[in-house]
Amino acid sequence: MIVVTGAAGFIGSCLVSRLNAANFNDIVVVDNFSAVKKENNLKGKKIIEFVDREGFFDWLDANYEGVEFIFHLGARTDTMEVSKAIFDLLNLNYSKKVWNACCEYQIPLVYASSAATYGSGTLGYDDDENITSLLQPLNPYGESKNDFDKWALEQTAKPFFWAGLKFFNVYGPNEYHKGRMASVIFHAFNQIKEKGSLTLFRSHNPDYADGEQMRDFVYVKDVVDVCYFLMHHRKNSGLYNLGSGKARTFMALALSTFNALGVTPDINFMDTPETIRDTYQYFTEANMKKLRSIGYDKPFYTLEEGVRDYVQGYLVDNKYM
Repeated sequence: MIVVTGAAGFIGSCLVSRLNAANFNDIVVVDNFSAVKKENNLKGKKIIEFVDREGFFDWLDANYEGVEFIFHLGARTDTMEVSKAIFDLLNLNYSKKVWNACCEYQIPLVYASSAATYGSGTLGYDDDENITSLLQPLNPYGESKNDFDKWALEQTAKPFFWAGLKFFNVYGPNEYHKGRMASVIFHAFNQIKEKGSLTLFRSHNPDYADGEQMRDFVYVKDVVDVCYFLMHHRKNSGLYNLGSGKARTFMALALSTFNALGVTPDINFMDTPETIRDTYQYFTEANMKKLRSIGYDKPFYTLEEGVRDYVQGYLVDNKYM
């Protein structure tokens, strides 16, 4: 059995699809299973058991001998959430329990970290474990992810294989339920369909023109391919960046979305809300050398390729992966 926590969510449900496509059908999914996510994101997938998040550790105590691998993708991912108690509960302490169980039962583990751990990027975007304790995330979500990374690195007891994946700006199918936390591409598509135009945040940094703010956008199909690779690799434990490795502008993203829809670009700008202006990231780019060095050699989707596949293959017809 392969366990996927957060399986009803965006990346988790896409990973279940990727595993099914490779004929891994003994999948145990763990989540709090809101009706919308369960009915849509997990519909039609080959799953042998649904386990509620709160009952997972009792289930694992009774079934660990049959568990081959755990992907721990469940987390509170709302970057606007300010309650440290919620992040401590769901992102830090729950993850510690998953880690300790994997140590006890000798189960390999891949878990979701985040590029939010890098904060403003003053120390760069290198997945060098020696700088983990020096990073200064800009919000409680990033802090919770970095707190767990630091804790994991400090442990003497570790799963025989583990990897923490620092996801950059992931986009793709199955994020319909995420509301304001869905990708910019998802929101751009909906704005263009509704209004024929798109509004981006204006730059408040003199080093960047409006629309020239840059992020590392990574397609979810690449993310789950890396997860699949690591499930088989099971060597070289540690923290790994997971982005495309190429920063692109929001203007490029916008133009790619218009082009995928066959609509003439009409782009406007609005002030970045003051509530997030001081913590706004103007540049992120994953250094992907570490993952490449352990043998992952598959090319990543370019932004244009990923947006076209996402828009034309999924968003236009409201399809799921």
